[in-house]
Amino acid sequence: MPFCAPPRRAPLVRLLLPAVWLLLITSTASAREPVKAQRAAFKQAYAAAQQGGDAWRSLAAGLKDYPLYPYLQAASLEHDIRQIDIGTVNAYLKRYPHWIPAGDLRRHFLGELARRQDWADFQTLYVPGLGAALSCDALQARMAAGKKLKFSADLAALWAKPSLPSACDPVLNAAHDQGLLTSTRLWARIEHAAQDKHAGTVASLAGWLPKEQRAQAMALVQALRDPSAAARAAANWPDTPRYREAVVLALSRLARRDSTQADDAWGKLKQRFDFSASARDRVLQVLALFNATDFTDDALSRLVALPAAAQSDATREWRVRVALVRQDWPAVLAAIDAMPLEQRQDGEWRYFHARALAETGQHTAARRQFNILADQATFYGFLAADRLDQPYAICPLSLADNPEGSKLLQQNSGLQRAFELYAVDLPRLARREWNRALKGADQTTRRLAVDLANRKGWYDRAIFALSHGEALRLYRLRFPLASQDGVVPQAEEAGIEPAWAYGLLRAESAWMSDARSAADARGLMQLLPQTAALVARQNGMVWGGGDTLYDPTVNIALGTRYLAQMSARFGGSPWLASAAYNAGPNRVDQWLQSRGTLPPDLFIATMPFKETREYVARVMAFSVIYDWRLHGSVTAMSSRLNAIGTAYTPPTTLSPRKSVQCPVIAETAHAPAKHSRNNPPAAASL
Repeated sequence: MPFCAPPRRAPLVRLLLPAVWLLLITSTASAREPVKAQRAAFKQAYAAAQQGGDAWRSLAAGLKDYPLYPYLQAASLEHDIRQIDIGTVNAYLKRYPHWIPAGDLRRHFLGELARRQDWADFQTLYVPGLGAALSCDALQARMAAGKKLKFSADLAALWAKPSLPSACDPVLNAAHDQGLLTSTRLWARIEHAAQDKHAGTVASLAGWLPKEQRAQAMALVQALRDPSAAARAAANWPDTPRYREAVVLALSRLARRDSTQADDAWGKLKQRFDFSASARDRVLQVLALFNATDFTDDALSRLVALPAAAQSDATREWRVRVALVRQDWPAVLAAIDAMPLEQRQDGEWRYFHARALAETGQHTAARRQFNILADQATFYGFLAADRLDQPYAICPLSLADNPEGSKLLQQNSGLQRAFELYAVDLPRLARREWNRALKGADQTTRRLAVDLANRKGWYDRAIFALSHGEALRLYRLRFPLASQDGVVPQAEEAGIEPAWAYGLLRAESAWMSDARSAADARGLMQLLPQTAALVARQNGMVWGGGDTLYDPTVNIALGTRYLAQMSARFGGSPWLASAAYNAGPNRVDQWLQSRGTLPPDLFIATMPFKETREYVARVMAFSVIYDWRLHGSVTAMSSRLNAIGTAYTPPTTLSPRKSVQCPVIAETAHAPAKHSRNNPPAAASL
């Protein structure tokens, strides 16, 4: 559906590239777009190069002038890393000294030389700054030449790290044998590692401590690995500073898992150990905080009673959330008033402060607060506008056409490589070339580069680059409508609203088609392979395996069907289905069982997981932006947040729509926005 502009738009911005920067980064290479046949030939040659050997050369015979040609030889050398010699590597480095694959080849071949223990060639090729593993290999090379280690010069920087790669083990062993790892130094690193929750590092260092100190270190290990067992064992620990630290660490970690058990353990241990005031505050803080996330009966009173030194942003915000669960509006006001000014300025607390004012009969003050917030294009700004029955304040900014600047920028050889890598489906490498090509570039140049990327279908560049200040108003770039990926037809076929599907996709992956999470969720809509396989089977769709999820059309087809399943499970509710998409449907069922009588805005605010709270707010706000981009008007946020237990019906062409207006802004995009109601911080907007 064509984009309909809102009634009032911001003036266009004319971008002029700084000539000096262009002179520094512009190559003499032609900016002519490579032809489709070249890209096909490169893909074929690259696949062959990744198998090693020289078979790729015949396939790349016509690619000598192609921007990515050096990537082919590098891929072949990387595959053959165990067979090649330093002369071959040096020849490549000499020919392409500043290329990204040259840097990769240097690092990887240094690792191979270390494996071979070819320390002479290693020292010839090594340059500092290549990471901890190679730093330790370089120290091994020096030791192999008969040199002794010096702690300050060689080990101090490594010693400060909470964990180190296995390549450092021989160096640490040598340092120990030289007597460099004193008890004082060992304990400094143990304490650092314990703070960063690296139990393995603590355990490995404990063996080097004097025999009488090892048990103290192992108490920290137990506190990290099995806090419940550590809390029980603490009944027999001596009352010394290091054992006290282990007790505090165990209780802190246990509280996250089981606040009741942690409370019981604290009741038994607080008299046994002579804790300092700061240690007691740490324990009281974490116990109060995780009782709050469990919404225990005394959670609010415990948060209120915390000593000032034990308060944190987290305890103060959870004081509000617990009061919201109880719908104790005077307690909500008191909790927000107890926050520091900077924390109170967050849109969430501004909104709930206004809600509490309204609920306690202070309607004039509430309207004033809602008015301030309603000038922001955010989740809470949209909710505030709904409370006031006002149009949404969305102030788009557009980039003026700049064909001359665009033509010059396309002559940047680094950007040529970045665009070409993206075009041949190598987005990770493309991002690296992009970052190097634009290092040191000013804002104007970056925006023009983002616009070029967007025109080539590389949408995630805008989302990462345009994240502050006035750039947040570049909605066309930050919220792309990628019709070629089929979001609208696939969403409609699945029976869900396209704007919601767009919003969730944008929140999940920021339009990175190769996104992959630590849990192995993949692609634009971040599907787990096993989930995608099940969805495909349930919908009679072809399943080609986990890697097909990096294909946008496959990912969107499956993702919209899975989103439709979540929607059906929760009565069609987009906000509950979004929560289930992020945290899992079983979690949402548990929350509904405990707090299912709350209004939607309060329910979202009291979800125990910060990630899910922010995710739902983000998806719903993004859905409004996409609704506006698709139609020029929007379905009200309040109608999207249907009450728990009531069925939700997606909007139709006959559904009421809400208008979008831009408050009066300055004539130039570089001046501060002058809003008709107030002037909220630009960074607060979507």
